[in-house]
Order: sequence, then structure tokens, then C-alpha cells
Amino acid sequence: MERITQHFAVPLFIGLSTIGLAGPVAAQDDWPNWRGPEGNNHAPEATITPLRWDLETGHNVLWKTPIPGRGHSSPVIVGDSIYLTTAEADKETQSVLKIDRQSGRLIDQWVLHRGTLPDRIHRNNSYASPTPAFAGGQLFVTFHTDDAIIATAMTPNGRELWRTRVCDFQPSAFQFGYGASPLVEDDLVIIAAEYDGPDSGLYALDTRTGKKVWKVKRPSNLNFASPIVGTIAGQRQLLIAGADMISSYDPASGRKLWSIESSTEAICATVVWDGRRVLVSGGNPVAGTWCVSGDGNQVRLWENRVMCYEQSLLTIANHVFAVADNGVAYCWRTVDGKETWRKRLFAGSISASPLLANNRLYIASQDGTIYVVAALPERFDLLAENKTGDSIFATPVAIGDRLYIRCGVGYGEERQEYLVAAGRVTRGNSDR
Repeated sequence: MERITQHFAVPLFIGLSTIGLAGPVAAQDDWPNWRGPEGNNHAPEATITPLRWDLETGHNVLWKTPIPGRGHSSPVIVGDSIYLTTAEADKETQSVLKIDRQSGRLIDQWVLHRGTLPDRIHRNNSYASPTPAFAGGQLFVTFHTDDAIIATAMTPNGRELWRTRVCDFQPSAFQFGYGASPLVEDDLVIIAAEYDGPDSGLYALDTRTGKKVWKVKRPSNLNFASPIVGTIAGQRQLLIAGADMISSYDPASGRKLWSIESSTEAICATVVWDGRRVLVSGGNPVAGTWCVSGDGNQVRLWENRVMCYEQSLLTIANHVFAVADNGVAYCWRTVDGKETWRKRLFAGSISASPLLANNRLYIASQDGTIYVVAALPERFDLLAENKTGDSIFATPVAIGDRLYIRCGVGYGEERQEYLVAAGRVTRGNSDR
């Protein structure tokens, strides 16, 4: 592993004297992995995020840090630090960045892989799409590199603890790259590596040693979904969709709990749940949203033809929100799929998943606009629109009193990525 120490001056729109207004960073206010502390993309109840901000004027923008390279991973936030993966195609590197949470200063860049990027990926993918996971004082990072999925465990200061070649990863029919984020459950790092090859499967590694504890063989089918663990019907379940089914496993052993023929071949989205129900949306080759029972009874409850291909759904009690690929937002009852409202938000594309914070949905479109919608099941209420650069592929994160947004400014070779912290700079008028 190469270490590149960088101390970039961070351009602040609001001036250094105003940073203190955001308050101290509480170590317990963490966002340790993909989809947050509970795996449902809900910010903790105490989170306070702004309704409006402006990247050009700096209104409610605490800092804006340039990011080398490109990636679609979301930030992981632990204590005073932010960890983010990136890849620089011109240098053929895949790296982990460490950023100071309070000031946005780029503290370190640790190059994990050099010269082993995949030959081809989809033009809308990146070489750094999986979000890392942090648990037990360790950072766990996965990359598709050297024709394999490589997992690395690191200390918070970048010291490598172990590195494991999880499996070969050489898709043949479609070279679209990789996107599944790792998760940590107890003392296991669980990684999905699904493709049209013999090593397609779910893998569990020991967090302390990186040694393989169990493997679940999955169909030889290119899939991009991240596994997720939640408590459904009173039981901890490891959930994943794809290969025309939704499946549940015991996260400790990998034993299959149930599987139901539903969904479609290739799924990018992460499964969500509501009480005893499990839901997912996708679109290749069949477009749709599917809801099944999560108690092992293998009952298909309802489905429709709305496609959320890359972005995940978001559930609240008894309802689920969706933002389709065509820019139309929906709310359905989870018990029967009855639509309670629908509204067109935009006419472009979307990759990021909706985020719940302050009883609001933060919905980022690919053109860099973040729509803030009241998380109400009975009616649609658009609260604000915030242009945040020219492109957003990564899902924003909300924790403490800030919203963290990975965005791009400019296009093509002139595109520059940033990590932006939007927060309430002044009290009383921050949402105006």
C-alpha cells in the first residue's frame, strides 16, 4: 500500500470564523457503512440537516473539498474522520481518502491498488463504487481489481491489517464492473461477488484475520446488488435480490432461510423491508417493483411495473417511497401496494438512493439537483430544490447537523469531484 500524504487548503465559501457555529462533532454520531447505522438509509432522529443551500453563493455550505479521481461510493463517517474511496484512471490507482470531518481538510490518501484496474466497465460505473464499512476500530474496503474482488482491512490511520483475494471476478457476457458494498455483522465482513462465473457467491470473512468463514454459492449471473442485514419478523436476516429471486440467509452461517422467485436477473438496488415485508425494484431485463413476505412463508404480496434500476427504495412505517428512472416519485402502501401519491420531480436520470432525514426525503438526481420532499404518505409536498454541482451519482449521507454530498462540477475531462458539507451556518434563518 502506498501512502500519499496531502494537506490541501480547502476553499471555504463561508470563512473560517463560521465553522464553529456548526457545533462540536460527537463521536457517537457515525454513519459507518452503506445505508447507515440501521441499514435503511434513515438518518438518526437527532440529525438536523438544512432545507436549502447553495454551492455557488456558499449559503449553508460549511466546506467543499476537491476529491482526486472519481467514484460512486458514499462517505463513511466515524468520529472526527470521513473515509471515502476513489479511483484515478489516468494513474490506474484505487485509493482510500481520509478527510477531517470538521474542516473538510484532506488529511491522507492511501493507494491500495495500482495498475490493476479492470479493462472495461460500464460508462456510468466507476472503479470505486462500493462504500466501505467501519466496525470494531477497523475500516473494510473492497475493490474490483486484478480480475478479482479484493478486501482490505485498515486501521483508522491507514495501516493495513490484512488483505484477502475474495474470489476471481471476470464477467464474460458484460464487462460492467462492480458495485456491491461490504457489510459487517458481528465478527464477519460479508461481501457479494456475483457474476457469470464459477466463483459467483456471497462470502463471509473473519474481521480479525480476513480468512473465509463461509461461502454461499450464487447463480452464475451478473448482479450488482449489495447485501444487507435487518431484523424482519423478529429474525436477523441477510437479504439480497437478483437472478430472478429475493433470498434470505442466516448472516452467521450463510444458511438459506428462504427464497422466492421474484424480481429480475440483474439488480443494482439494495433490498428494503417494512415489518414483515421485503421489497426491491429493478429493471434488467424485466422492469418492476416487488414486495414479498419476509417471514419465510414465500408469499408474493404485490408487484408493479415501476423501475428503479440503480437507486434503492426507502421505507417508513407501512409505506415505501420510490423514485423511478423517469423521474417520477411514488408512495405505496407496503401491505397491498396501493398508490397514495405520485409526482414527477425531473425529466433526467437518477443513480443515488433517497435518504430520510428530519422527516424529509433528500433525492439527488444525476444532474446535481437535490430535491427535498416531505416524507408524508398521504400527500406529495416538495419543500426545496438545491442545485449541487453538475452531477451526483453517490448517495448523500446525513449525520449530526450536516448533509454530506459527493458531487461533480463540470463535464468530461474538466469534471472535478467534491465532497460537500451542507449545514446550518446560522441559527434561525438556515432554511430560507
